[in-house]
Amino acid sequence: MAGVLDSVNQRTQLVGQNRLELLLFRLRGRQIYGINVFKVKEVLQCPRLSSIPNSRQTVRGVAHIRGETIPIIDLSMAIGLPGIPQEELATSFVIITEYNRKTQGFLVTGVDRIMNMNWEDILPPPKGAGRDVYLTAVTKIDDKLVEIIDVEKILAEVSPLGEDVTEAVLSKSAERVPGHLPVLVVDDSSVARRQIERCLTAIGMEVVTKNDGKQAFEYLKEVTSDGSKAKDHFSLIISDVEMPEMDGYTLVTKVKGDPALADMFVMLHTSLSGVFNQAMVKKVGADDFMAKFSPDELAERVMEIIDQG
Repeated sequence: MAGVLDSVNQRTQLVGQNRLELLLFRLRGRQIYGINVFKVKEVLQCPRLSSIPNSRQTVRGVAHIRGETIPIIDLSMAIGLPGIPQEELATSFVIITEYNRKTQGFLVTGVDRIMNMNWEDILPPPKGAGRDVYLTAVTKIDDKLVEIIDVEKILAEVSPLGEDVTEAVLSKSAERVPGHLPVLVVDDSSVARRQIERCLTAIGMEVVTKNDGKQAFEYLKEVTSDGSKAKDHFSLIISDVEMPEMDGYTLVTKVKGDPALADMFVMLHTSLSGVFNQAMVKKVGADDFMAKFSPDELAERVMEIIDQG
């Protein structure tokens, strides 16, 4: 798989163009899955795995890669399918990724290619798919359905993060005067929306959630159609970057380019942590950036933004 990944600098050129690159791969069977290349650090043949006592069944072991010990998650098993048989590990691949400030490997049976796509062609999962589905989006490539997995949901189950704001931060929020306008939270992952909402309500904030950039922008246009400003309705916007139909970069560009919305404070809040380039924030005009997910950091930053007006 040498040379399959472009450099980060090349990929940053997609910022603000509502485009992404998908790394296509397979699990067990013919179904094709996708993951944003920006989350991928490396793709390699499955290395030797060392078992971990008392680990979750979905964690097949750890691998020692470039001086780092990385947990290897059987992605097939993590989404409820049969795991990859032990005898097939040698011919399988590991996609090394960075999400939410952590590095992990996803075990897959095969890696296909990289596709450059428009976020407008990435659609939310079908409404009848149910709440427990491990998808954030779907698309079609060569007339074949590609499923984009909700990695944040998987990691929340395999390696749960603390989701509660600590007492020390809560005590700070108790000193603040209540009555602030709501926060608009935009994220395509139901797990991420729940985490952020839980964090913000703990410090006394009201939260309005939207599932993607397009939905959020249309909603903002609707609430300001009476001639009001977005700042009359919301304290700030917290937006994910990767979202179907309209990504966070494009949402920021459209918000900052609209007179009724332009003075709205927008924070990009994304699991694109390790490879994230601050130049992207400046390029699209976002006011702030924070890597997911630290409840205390998010709560304190939101309080700072509100206190600063």
